[in-house]
Amino acid sequence: MEIFFKLEILFKKGLYFTREYILKLGIICLGIQLKPFEFLDFGKIAIPLIIVCILSVLILVKLLIKKLKIPTRMAYLISIGSTVCGTTAIIATAPLIKANKSEVTYAIANITVFGILSMLIYPYFANLYFNAEPLLVGLFLGTAIHETSQVAAAGLIYDQQFNSPETLNIATVTKLIRNTFLIIMIPLFSFLYNRNKSKVKSYSLINIFPYFVLGFILLIIFRNVGDQIFLTESTINIWQDVILIIKDSAKVFLTMAMAAIGLSTNIKDVKSMGYKPFIVGFIAMITVGFVSIITMQLLI
Repeated sequence: MEIFFKLEILFKKGLYFTREYILKLGIICLGIQLKPFEFLDFGKIAIPLIIVCILSVLILVKLLIKKLKIPTRMAYLISIGSTVCGTTAIIATAPLIKANKSEVTYAIANITVFGILSMLIYPYFANLYFNAEPLLVGLFLGTAIHETSQVAAAGLIYDQQFNSPETLNIATVTKLIRNTFLIIMIPLFSFLYNRNKSKVKSYSLINIFPYFVLGFILLIIFRNVGDQIFLTESTINIWQDVILIIKDSAKVFLTMAMAAIGLSTNIKDVKSMGYKPFIVGFIAMITVGFVSIITMQLLI
């Protein structure tokens, strides 16, 4: 039993390696899911919609930091998790702003709770509010729900309840477009958090830029090029198998990283942070949904 309760000590190097390197490999592999040209039909709506939602939540969280007096690092993690791609964004941003393990765990719990809540409620709400219009429902689900898996689940719920596979496709692709904002948001958050730190004497964006994001971009390009090259009957099945393997690998790697964070965290540290960050998470969930609705009414 004593060995069981000392997992972090026994496997410290393994946990560190998983958090630092397996995580980044998982994020790189996520790039295989996005085909750059498949969203042209509605990208002109989706992209500005995503930008407005991100900016609105960031401004709101900035105000809440001062009002509720919650730690800046915690606010950063909750805001990037709410606006970009949930847990993936949190665990990718955490090392760059030097967030500790308990802050990461708290932020992930925050995003998970409100993401699941919106996943279960929003499909039915969106069907009523948008009069079952697939484009509007799909855009809303893709921008208002935190995690990629939660968006896919919400789209599947909608498809099964209202027989609309188009909505599922639009929601999923919108979320994948939203995920690409990691390329901008991670280095931006790192820069904003660290720029005024006295310990950093020669600080620049180059010093903190997460270069694994370049791997994410290369996987997007790789997917698009492969889709254009492997079109014959003899190669298309092999290419689809390659895509599937990389997709499954991303899930495995990210699951390993989240497990490593969990094993490295003391639940007492999470309890000590109180309820205020959860208030921020709830307000962020409501805000991103509300802003998504208002922005679509203005754009469409």
